[in-house]
Amino acid sequence: MCYVGKATKIFFFVVILLVVIMTDPDAPSPSEPTMREWIHWMVVNIPGGKDPSQGQEVVEYMGPQPPVGIHRYVLVLFEQKSQLASVASPAARPNFNTRVFAAQHDLGLPVAAVYFNSQKEPMSARRRRR
Repeated sequence: MCYVGKATKIFFFVVILLVVIMTDPDAPSPSEPTMREWIHWMVVNIPGGKDPSQGQEVVEYMGPQPPVGIHRYVLVLFEQKSQLASVASPAARPNFNTRVFAAQHDLGLPVAAVYFNSQKEPMSARRRRR
């Protein structure tokens, strides 16, 4: 084959989009988690390699505030198959279900997950520091 003229280069840019969800599966208490999962944060359409501020915040961040006991806080990262156009904020923070959300938006299994523990500081310990 013979080609005459300039060579054409074609570049494909694959944009990976991510979802991050933070929940407390121990709300309101680890022994009776009747509000499991309490959603603390959700950001969708995060461009891969960027920080979450580049995505669309669906649920505003709420820091850990365990009322009693030691609570686990779980951060789950999903890779989106396409742009999520209209993700409604949950009506309330308690009783969110990460698995149901992932199924509804065809997210598949998480690509990463991490958790940490947090505990309310006893009143006696707060007084000693002052």
